[in-house]
Amino acid sequence: MIVDYGVGNLYSIKCALEKVGFKTLVGLSKAQLEQAEAIILPGVGDFSTASKNLASLKDEIIELVGKGLPVFGICLGMQLLFEESEEGEGEGLALLEGRNVQLPSSVKVPHMGWNTVRFIAQNRLIEGLQDEAYYYFAHSYHPFPTDKRVVCGETIYGVTFASVIAKNNICGTQFHPEKSGKQGLKFLENFLKFVKR
Repeated sequence: MIVDYGVGNLYSIKCALEKVGFKTLVGLSKAQLEQAEAIILPGVGDFSTASKNLASLKDEIIELVGKGLPVFGICLGMQLLFEESEEGEGEGLALLEGRNVQLPSSVKVPHMGWNTVRFIAQNRLIEGLQDEAYYYFAHSYHPFPTDKRVVCGETIYGVTFASVIAKNNICGTQFHPEKSGKQGLKFLENFLKFVKR
């Protein structure tokens, strides 16, 4: 289920997920969530608005993920997996410990366009993916995980930041896989395999 919390363009991620074999559902209801095989938190937008709009499903998402339901956060969606953000008020889902911080002023913000991801830990979600390949980014903030063991991939833009995270059934990318060509689609294929395991 693609959670529609009113802050992003859902069409491109819906199309990409369907292209790799997902049957997609877009919504913001508990009934829909309870029938989902996985939760997708899409990117684009600001943390405060997303946090506010997601409040009605927060407890349900935390409970289902706690029971093992896979969740995949994209860009802003990955930031929502953490506890809080420097980007205004609002609480994240706190599925992972850590906070989101702004990119340094030494570089142009937002970080827009193609950049590489260096994999630093093995995970089934990155199987078959080329190390140091290019992915598409569009963000001003990035997560700063308390537990560095959740970081699978890093990207450099003024600072080295976590661009792929994974822990058990929780994963996220700071880049947009739906806009990242073959490498992005391969990541989504791997997530589908993980969901269907």
